[in-house]
Parts: sequence; C-alpha cells; structure tokens
Amino acid sequence: MRVTVVGASGFIGRHVSAALRNRGEEVVEVSLRNVDAAGHACEGSDAIVQLAGAPVTTRWTAAAKNEIRRSRADATRALVERLAQVRARPKVYVSASAVGYYGASETATFTESSPPASDFLAEVCAGWEREASRAGDLGMRVACIRTGIVLGPDGGALGRLLPIFKLGLGGVIASGRQWNSWIHIDDVVGIYLLAIDRAEGPLNATAPEPVRNVDFTRALASALHRPAFLPVPAFALRTIFGEGASILTTGQRVLPERTLSLGYKFAYPQLAAALSSCTALSS
Repeated sequence: MRVTVVGASGFIGRHVSAALRNRGEEVVEVSLRNVDAAGHACEGSDAIVQLAGAPVTTRWTAAAKNEIRRSRADATRALVERLAQVRARPKVYVSASAVGYYGASETATFTESSPPASDFLAEVCAGWEREASRAGDLGMRVACIRTGIVLGPDGGALGRLLPIFKLGLGGVIASGRQWNSWIHIDDVVGIYLLAIDRAEGPLNATAPEPVRNVDFTRALASALHRPAFLPVPAFALRTIFGEGASILTTGQRVLPERTLSLGYKFAYPQLAAALSSCTALSS
C-alpha cells in the first residue's frame, strides 16, 4: 500500500509515518504549503492522511484565528479540489480533527454521535470535517479522527508538561474540574491505521477513561515521583493566551464509543499505565 501523509513532520505525523513503514507500507511525506505538489504526490497512492494544521495553543489574535481556520478548512478544500483533477485517485481519505468539535462542558458526555458546538474551535473542527467529507464525492472512503490530549514521551501535551513537573513546579490548571480526554500516542496511531484500513466517518481518538484535570495532575506527579502543589490560575493563562486560554481552562468528557464498536483495542486504556510508559521513555 502507498500512503501519502500530509503534515508528516508533526508529532502525530511522525508516529503515523513510522508505523506505516514498520508494517511495510510505502509512505510519501508532503506539505500543504504547495497544494499542487501535494495533489501530485497523492496520485497513485491508495490512501491520504491529512494531519496539517497551525498550532492552536497560542494567543488567539485575529490573525492567529484566521491562520488556524485557513490551515485546516481552507487548505483541505484546496487539496480536495486538487484531488478532483487526479486520475489515479486514492480510495481513502483520513483527516485529522479534534475533540474541540464538541465544545466545553463539566457535566456532559460526548460521543461520535454528539452534535458540534458553536464556539470558535468547534466551528473550525466542523468546517475541517465538512471539507474533508467532500472527498466522498470523489469516490473516496472518508474518516475523521477527533483527537484529544495526546500523551507521548517525545512531544504532544507532555512535551511542555514534563520539564515543569520534573522540577516539582506542576499543579492543577484553573479550577482543576475541567475534563481531560487524553490518549496515548500509540493508540492515536492505532486508530489512524484502523481508519486507513477499514473505517469511515468520525472516530474519537480518546481513551475510554477521561479524567478531571486535578486527577490528571496527581497521576502525572505520581508517575514522576514529584510534588504538584503550584496551581496555574485562569487569569494568568488568559494574560498569556487571551481567548486561546480556553483550551487549557475548559475541557470535555469524550468517549470513543464508535471507535470501540469497530473493534479497536486500546493499548493504554488507563491513565496511570499511559503516563508510566511515557515518563519511563522520556527519562
């Protein structure tokens, strides 16, 4: 199988590409900075994995929000339009998305059948998926992976948290009551492979047991044998990130209902084992 990975230099992209090569697939890595080149690289491939997108953990100025939207929905629209011109068209289109699709709540539980919210990130995710779904009009099987907080020893959420917690400077964020729908990088990869091989529609890439931020903080501190008593107040995050602080101060309880129904078996269904794996490999 030949798979074109768009955005292969990112954290998830690196791991997906490596896993594909490990199982003997041919991987073509491209960027969406040049849509024509990306479309050309897709010709003759069996599948496309689209992971490109500007970082969202930044201060949300008007320009930053425009780039977050452009690098997802607009770039995907351009790629799908370019694919319409490809003769040897791939049969599968797998697009990244995020649990931001569901909006924030301290009380609700979301699954793949839940509707999108109406805040900025939800609108970005819904637009991203809508543009990806247009690949279905070209005869491609389309899957969208709604990813939560990704844990790995070499990037993702822990890339920023581990140095702080190793110094004993970690703590809960804001109230600590916000849900953290987390997932180990190995399971993210496994769900992408499932999508490439046989799944379609939305799939939640979140572990079956989400936790509150206060419990996530305690588990990470325990895995590192460090204290975690320095809370990060919400006002400080708003000073740094502005509106973008909502990514850290709010959350959502997301369950991988459809992912599980398709037979996916999580390598790390529980947080303690996932963090133990990541912190052991990062030391």
